[in-house]
Amino acid sequence: MTTPLICNNYINGQWKSAATAILESRNPANKDEVVATFVRSTTADVDAAVAAARQAYRSWRLVPAPARAEYILKVGELLGQHKEELAQLISREMGKPLLEARGDVQEGIDCAFYSAGEGRRLFGQTVPSEMPNKFAMTVRMPIGVCALITPWNFPVAIPCWKIMPALVCGNTVILKPAEDSSACATKLVEIFAQAGLPPGVVNLVHGIGEEVGKALVEHPNVDLVSFTGSSETGAQVGAICGRTYKRTCLEMGGKNAQIVMEDADLQLAVDGAVWGAFGTAGQRCTATSRLLLHREIKEKFTAMLKERTSKLRLGAGTDPHTDVGPIVNERQLQRVKRYVEIARQEGATVLIGGEIAGEEQLQNGYFFQPTILDRVKPKMRVAQEEIFGPVVALIEVNSFEEAIAVLNDTNYGLSSSIYTRDINRAFAAIRDIEAGITYINGPTIGAEVHLPFGGVKHTGNGHREAGTTALDIFTEWKTVYVDFSGSLQRAQIDNRG
Repeated sequence: MTTPLICNNYINGQWKSAATAILESRNPANKDEVVATFVRSTTADVDAAVAAARQAYRSWRLVPAPARAEYILKVGELLGQHKEELAQLISREMGKPLLEARGDVQEGIDCAFYSAGEGRRLFGQTVPSEMPNKFAMTVRMPIGVCALITPWNFPVAIPCWKIMPALVCGNTVILKPAEDSSACATKLVEIFAQAGLPPGVVNLVHGIGEEVGKALVEHPNVDLVSFTGSSETGAQVGAICGRTYKRTCLEMGGKNAQIVMEDADLQLAVDGAVWGAFGTAGQRCTATSRLLLHREIKEKFTAMLKERTSKLRLGAGTDPHTDVGPIVNERQLQRVKRYVEIARQEGATVLIGGEIAGEEQLQNGYFFQPTILDRVKPKMRVAQEEIFGPVVALIEVNSFEEAIAVLNDTNYGLSSSIYTRDINRAFAAIRDIEAGITYINGPTIGAEVHLPFGGVKHTGNGHREAGTTALDIFTEWKTVYVDFSGSLQRAQIDNRG
């Protein structure tokens, strides 16, 4: 068993311990293993981080964007060098299989290279003025100090999605990671420090969300809050930011569905369903939580899915033979168990799984069996509420139109999928599905960093992370007029008779 990592705060270019309690991050596959200890920060630590970020912003915003981007390029190169080390740490700390953990780090690398390229763009616009001898243009301006509150399920990728475009745009940041991924966040910030970023540009504060996260959201010298987590917490963050006039970006829950029509390639659809429902043990905001199956193929598809699911191997993420890793902690494990019990009470049938794993080699971890629920009705709680575990609900539909209606009938709208060979149906689905992401003949998971990421309804507040849309989160538009006529010109008046 390895020695636990010591995770301190990183404030103004210095690693600093807090004079308060020490918390633990444990391996969810082996709860006896303490992966890391981290500080339980106070409002004083938050104040220090915000002050450092505010001071650094004064000079960082004046660094030319291409030069800022070179630091991010260096971070990407360092992530590549430390990819396997980070992947092993991700698997130990939050449990996802190594194959997925490597993908998590690769997403951070991809984000670095993409964000670095934006440093030589950050495009504004030049447009004609309606007045003679007058020039008009728009430019992007940084916002200021950004508080970035990130979850545990993508402990490298999601912080990179936020930190990298924020820095390229000229902002300074304070990262508050989830308690279950403190070690991953520490190693990531070590890489940012190694890249040579000036003190105060990137800061890290550990602690409890209700304490440190809340203090950051409420802090008067924080200009922007970017939050990824549950819709319930996100609503609270949005309310506080609204009252305090902060820019806020919320990326929250999902109840994603995959439609399988009668003309679908069933083997391909099963492949997508297994990966979408059970990848990361279902602990993705884009996980496939509902399968909407046309009545003509439901029986055959269900048999194929059950057979594939029965062969999935539970185990530690660091075991190369593992297909499905553990649930992140005891609280979440009990949540998943409770939802399966609710499904039974509502009349659903458990086709496979449905229990906490009982195998002797798994009893020291938080493992839940990959679970298929059948005879689920669209209004059942398990068809409406986010479970965040390896549980998928089967819902029978009679037509394409019914499938679209059922898919849209939730409070969420993040990711969606349809399997069909009918090009007309595919384009109708693109038009009619209420979601920020739609896949045709692919699973609901698999976002790429150069495309917008986010959703509608309770999934978000209209912003999109990743791609060029991230620049709209982390910059303000400024409109500039240059009048070189030498006289007063009144728009809408002097040029209209």
